[in-house]
Amino acid sequence: MEPVKAWYVLARTVDYAGLTLFAGGLLFLAVLWPAGAGHRGARAVLVTGWVLGLLGTLAGLGLQAAWAAQRPPGDFLAWDLLGQALDSQFGRIWFARALLWLLGGVVLAWLLQRGRDAATALPWRVGAGAILVGLLRTTGLTGHAVESTRPWLTQLADFAHLAGASAWIGGLAVLLFGVLARRDPEELASVIPRYSKLAMTSVAVVVAAGVVLAWQTVGSVGRVFGTSYGQTLLVKLGVLAVVLLAAQFSRRWVGRRLDFAVVLRGDAGTVRPFVHSVAAETTLVLVVLLAASFLVTASPGR
Repeated sequence: MEPVKAWYVLARTVDYAGLTLFAGGLLFLAVLWPAGAGHRGARAVLVTGWVLGLLGTLAGLGLQAAWAAQRPPGDFLAWDLLGQALDSQFGRIWFARALLWLLGGVVLAWLLQRGRDAATALPWRVGAGAILVGLLRTTGLTGHAVESTRPWLTQLADFAHLAGASAWIGGLAVLLFGVLARRDPEELASVIPRYSKLAMTSVAVVVAAGVVLAWQTVGSVGRVFGTSYGQTLLVKLGVLAVVLLAAQFSRRWVGRRLDFAVVLRGDAGTVRPFVHSVAAETTLVLVVLLAASFLVTASPGR
């Protein structure tokens, strides 16, 4: 892989990671755990997601232009390249995406300043929801979803795929660094079961939408095994299967051990297996995001 494309893939991975942390984290706090808006671990997840998303978008804009012009990656901030990028559809979409990230910073600052009061306020929820819809939508506008024979179907599936992944992955991060780090028995008893249900729904949406995207993008079983795109897709699916196994272990723990952990007031030894399982899920998901970045920058026919 040429260096500029490798850096562009990395920028897309950073952008995906930022989107999932920021979008999923905001959803987690707004729906499942408003009190978490005042806690350091949850705030760190949101700030990290926002920084990664903004940097990934800005870097991706310049690196895509450098890749298209066959220039070295160090030229990604060259003014002439950025001017060319903004004249393209990709550049205009990603410039709008960068503006959405800046508006997301306003929503984040409001949350950091007012905590739970912001997370439960209707104006904040409407603003956050509008920005997240915009971020999810602009992600799909620069992928393979717009190139299929049924763009309306693939774009809808792409939006659902990203939304489900964000709710699942961002929720995992807030659960790991926020709820589980505190081991408050009342929070464990109220938040974990609700997130477990949300995660199950999100995974179902991710799988269903992923099947539609694969069917529309790849087109045949032969191209799955006979192209590098299809082989990367298989790697993504393999890692995702391992993640789902870890998720199944977490679900069993919730069903069998959560009540015991609450009775023991969040005993570290009782909660530790669940923490390890969630940490494994979160780590493996990074590989899935990397595979997704390779897919979005690759040609389905090769």
